[in-house]
Amino acid sequence: MERKINRREKECEEKHSNSESSEQDKDYKTSLITLNVGGYLYITQKQTLTKYPDSFLEGIINGKIMCPFDADGHYFIDRDGLLFRHILNFLRNGELLLPEGFRENQLLAQEADFFQLKALSDAVKSRWEKEQLASRETTFLEITDSHDRSQGLRIFCNAPDFIAKIKSRIVLVSKSRLDGFPEEFSVSSNIIQFKYFIKSENGTRLVLKEDNTFVCTLETLKFEAIMMALKCGFRLLTSLDCSKGSIVHSDALHFIK
Repeated sequence: MERKINRREKECEEKHSNSESSEQDKDYKTSLITLNVGGYLYITQKQTLTKYPDSFLEGIINGKIMCPFDADGHYFIDRDGLLFRHILNFLRNGELLLPEGFRENQLLAQEADFFQLKALSDAVKSRWEKEQLASRETTFLEITDSHDRSQGLRIFCNAPDFIAKIKSRIVLVSKSRLDGFPEEFSVSSNIIQFKYFIKSENGTRLVLKEDNTFVCTLETLKFEAIMMALKCGFRLLTSLDCSKGSIVHSDALHFIK
């Protein structure tokens, strides 16, 4: 008799547990929302979309704003589907995180205004203003020999990210210590100073890792800088020292967009 009672109690507990689990699964599924934004499907949680009260998305989810549905019953929003990933990431993270080289600030600002996300709109505009300010400031990179300053190059550009790109490539290759390239060097914010700079000797060469371009001597390094700039959409404004005839043989290069 006691065994039958225990068995019944166990069955009741299992049913209750299964019922709770089923309810939890049901609640979880109903908390997932699928949005069709300009033909791109995004699946996220209800709490993410309702994070900012009085926003466009919060209004849709809570029934304050009427929104059409697509053929599959998903909310349809006729906006830029690719840019919406940045809107959604902002809702998830609470901060603006954009990929390196992002250039669609104006479009993203318009999307932020449409979705009535003032915090995002302010963040985009602040980022945009900083980029505009930085683009008007000329930065430079100096590559020099601590023993012979005539062996060197200064690169001027109104885009700090381009200067950083050239700098990182040179430092990367320097650290690899390939044959013919100086091993001892120091790096500051705008200067790479070698103890003994690469000389114009036969057989001295190094490989820039990004595209496996062979670079021989300082003159070829200047040529590589020019090619990198042109590929990135910059133009060579002028050679700051044309007294040596060839641009590649000058002591400084100035790039601008």
